[in-house]
Amino acid sequence: MPAALALTPKGTDQLERYVAAMQAAGLRTGDSTRQAARSFCDKLERAGGFDQLAPAAQVDAVDKARSFAQWQMVTGQLTVTPDLLGKVYLRLGTAARAHCPDAYAWFVAAAQQQGLRTSDISLQWSTLAKITALTGVAPDHIGDVEFGAARQAVIDAYIAHDTPSAGRNMAAIFHRLQLTLFHAGRLDSLARPLRRPSVKVTGWSVVAPAIAANARRYLAQVELSLRPSTVSHIEHDLREFSTWLAETHPQVESCAELQRDHIEAYKAWVSTKPARYTGKPLARISVKNRLINLHCFFDRTTDWGYPNSPTRPLIFHGDLPIVDKPLPRFLDDAAATKLARAARRDEVDPLDRVIVEILARTGIRKGELLGLTIDAVVQIGSAFWLRIPIGKLHNDRYIPLHPQLKDLLDDWIDNHRPTGLRTDRLLIERNRPVTSLRVSAALDRIADEAGIGHVTAHQLRHTLATQAINRGMSLDAIAALLGHKTLAMTMVYARIADKTVADEYFAVTEKVESLYDRPRELPADDEGTEMRKLRAEMHQRMLGNGHCARPVQMDCHFESICESCTFFVTTLEFRPTLQRQRNDAADKGQIGRQKIFDGLLARLDNQAS
Repeated sequence: MPAALALTPKGTDQLERYVAAMQAAGLRTGDSTRQAARSFCDKLERAGGFDQLAPAAQVDAVDKARSFAQWQMVTGQLTVTPDLLGKVYLRLGTAARAHCPDAYAWFVAAAQQQGLRTSDISLQWSTLAKITALTGVAPDHIGDVEFGAARQAVIDAYIAHDTPSAGRNMAAIFHRLQLTLFHAGRLDSLARPLRRPSVKVTGWSVVAPAIAANARRYLAQVELSLRPSTVSHIEHDLREFSTWLAETHPQVESCAELQRDHIEAYKAWVSTKPARYTGKPLARISVKNRLINLHCFFDRTTDWGYPNSPTRPLIFHGDLPIVDKPLPRFLDDAAATKLARAARRDEVDPLDRVIVEILARTGIRKGELLGLTIDAVVQIGSAFWLRIPIGKLHNDRYIPLHPQLKDLLDDWIDNHRPTGLRTDRLLIERNRPVTSLRVSAALDRIADEAGIGHVTAHQLRHTLATQAINRGMSLDAIAALLGHKTLAMTMVYARIADKTVADEYFAVTEKVESLYDRPRELPADDEGTEMRKLRAEMHQRMLGNGHCARPVQMDCHFESICESCTFFVTTLEFRPTLQRQRNDAADKGQIGRQKIFDGLLARLDNQAS
């Protein structure tokens, strides 16, 4: 057996602490294990540190003393590169469980509270140990900086080793670990790293510097007063125009050189540009919004005195396309009923049902649904209300909560929503707030089961408003329910269900139908001259200064004017006369007049009984 290597006091101390740590963890350390540890320490001392070794020598040293190297890595005494982790088979998770028992107990408790499976806990813990090996930070003290740096380095190392599938697998594990550490309070963000620079940065590289400078300065100003989503749309439209200008008119170097013919050419191009997802030309509203954003940019930069701004107006009101204003698409009562029944089946996923029921019963927007918090249900007086967060129109509101929906939300919170999470969002799935795509998927599944085709969240909003106005709810109340700022936004539903028009239409329908339901007449060839003369004379009625030539089949509003008056009184002695008048109206097909006498006869019969 070769003589033991002579180590410096530092190396000797490391070796003694390693042996003690192994004994504390209940692990054996034989002579070969100790000798490998001694050789590892000797190599590092002779090289002047682990980082002074060549990459191949590092791999060889760790490979020959895995137990000792793993102890140093998980305790923060040795940091390695992601490339080394990909080349040497290490069981860092097992080593960290043995040598960092307190950190392991903390992590398991946090993961179990979040409902993670045992196998997933093991994978995440092993990944956490890798982060410690790369950064030197203890597993229970890793923060956003260490996590972000290690995440990208490990994934890049796997991809560089021609194992992209392994890289994708590691990315998924890091994603789940990030969620666990976030809810455990160790990380402050759930944002994913960007794999490549944003187009908002790289997209301006081809644009003339003077135009790009004005655009960035303008965007910095509107960013102070507008929503991020609105600013994003403005940035996109300015970048699109500037890129088109650089490609088609490279000689234009600033906004001051823009002419009307440039705008007209851009209008022609953008009107035929295919949409990103459909491949069809852009909708008129999309073209209009682009032109409005350009118009505001040109006018404001001129008014604000920006350098190289346009010298005269370039876009006018007449340039904006006229946008169609179709009625909102809503579900009729039959389709809405099918959707509700499909959502309430026992086998439906609880989250799917909650999503559909909330949207259908409250009419809130998709973004408002995603923003609901766990304390959104409040009691005011004897009723329960749902607090809708600040959304699209910069206002929040309370809407009444149906008792059945209240019971459904209580059941979701008590029995289905994950607990112990670092978020107050109401709708949670897999320990993460649900996304817009998840809401759309739930609607698609329920609508497909109901057999009513594609349904959107906003379509359910229109459906609730239409149902409400059809059943007599006032426009003011509907505006408050939907969170509209002005009645003009609500009036669109009055176009769908105009009760006044409906009442007047059905009031005259009966009279119009009486023209079509009149009794059959003899063919013209069967009526002789004398018969026509006799019929004409019978139909004529002498008036004060003329005759009435009204055809017998047509009602006369004045023929029974007295009988239809509210002050008209009759008794049983006139019943035979009224009966003959009723029969006369029936024989002539005068439906309205017949109903008047039917009512009078029924009233007399009721009095007699």
